[in-house]
Amino acid sequence: MAMKKEDLWQAVLAQIQLNLSPANFATWFRNTDIFLSDKGMIVVSVPSNFAKEWLEKKYEKMILKTLRDLDETIKNIEFKVVPLTPEKTPRPRAVQAHPAQLNFEEFSFDKETSLNPRYTFDNFVVGPFNELAQAAAWAVSETPGSVYNPFFIYGGVGLGKTHLLQAIGNKVMGVFPEKKIKYTTSEKFTGEIINSIKNKSIDKLKDEYKKYDLLIVDDVQFLSGKEKTQEEFFHLFNALYQDNKQIIISSDRPPKAIAALEERLKSRFEGGMIADISIPDFESRIAILKQKAQEKSMIVDDGSLEYIASAIQSNIRKLEGALNRLVAAQKINNEDLNPETTKRILKKVIHPNFQRLTFQKVIQIVSEFYSVPQKEIFLESRKKEIVKPRQLIMYFLRKEMNFSFPSIGKKLGGKDHTTVIYSFEKVCKDLEKNEGLAEEINSIREKLYSE
Repeated sequence: MAMKKEDLWQAVLAQIQLNLSPANFATWFRNTDIFLSDKGMIVVSVPSNFAKEWLEKKYEKMILKTLRDLDETIKNIEFKVVPLTPEKTPRPRAVQAHPAQLNFEEFSFDKETSLNPRYTFDNFVVGPFNELAQAAAWAVSETPGSVYNPFFIYGGVGLGKTHLLQAIGNKVMGVFPEKKIKYTTSEKFTGEIINSIKNKSIDKLKDEYKKYDLLIVDDVQFLSGKEKTQEEFFHLFNALYQDNKQIIISSDRPPKAIAALEERLKSRFEGGMIADISIPDFESRIAILKQKAQEKSMIVDDGSLEYIASAIQSNIRKLEGALNRLVAAQKINNEDLNPETTKRILKKVIHPNFQRLTFQKVIQIVSEFYSVPQKEIFLESRKKEIVKPRQLIMYFLRKEMNFSFPSIGKKLGGKDHTTVIYSFEKVCKDLEKNEGLAEEINSIREKLYSE
């Protein structure tokens, strides 16, 4: 006796779940079902065209094999887009648009929470570069305050940290409408602290923040050096944590690499779950572009997408910016897109030297990362806080730009080439046993190749 289609699909999902990461399984198989089963043909319902295309390209063989293992009479499968019914979709809280904002989804946000409804898990593309962060974020959104608290996400500029942070907030807002949620940036939080001190209302501000069940703080690295703000944030963090309130934080680097941040704050940040988002691979960049194009109801040929994905490697935000430029040009000129027209339209965005590094950029990025004045790099200082960035600059000039050891020494104030060789080899050796250093170097490398 053949299984009912509902039971058959549950058995398929149970098997497939064993072969995929939690992030990929949740992203691509959530809200799927068997729509029709007839004479050896299975039609699988999916919630969007993007999910349909991804399942067809990536998982069709796996799904068909799993189905045949359970029912050998099954010969073929197809995928059909069946939009989610209202009862399947969590009902989000009504968004109160700020009166001054443009009537455009990109800029819309909830006045109460500061969340942008555009950022969801459904339109967050998962790949090897972010699957741990996505899986952990999903788990946090399911039971806020119970797992991974605090949850710390780090990664370079434009890689999707803000999208993931706000996706958590939007999902919690839909599933737990009674919870109070606040999204803010560390710069905005600092401004509030300064104003409340000036107005002698710091206790009122802290009491307001203590009411939140979910606090999301973006770009926490900007707390670096702001001692009073760090002190207030530390006490607020403790109060929320002790009440099992969920705290989510993002940064462009791991906690231990944030300069001029109090050790007690670093310790708190490291006490929960830390996940990184790295640079997406080529396949993931193509998937992101297709997702963004679908959101904009835009048809772009594969050749154009491949060109963009090849040229823009380290910044998802710039991928979307390139697509926005294509949208505008397509509407204005009413022309079909192909690789040649795409190259012409994007020539000011993408040029032959789009990844070219310079000596000055290496100095600037490494100095900023470790909060060291650039001029001190060239001095004879033996201070630890100067020696480490100087050695890493030598490492990057050799590793990324293939400078000769003598030329590196000459550029860095006339250092002997043997000193440069020692520094380079020391960094290479330390990388083998120091995971923290590897994370710092990856963060710096992302900044070197970002715009």
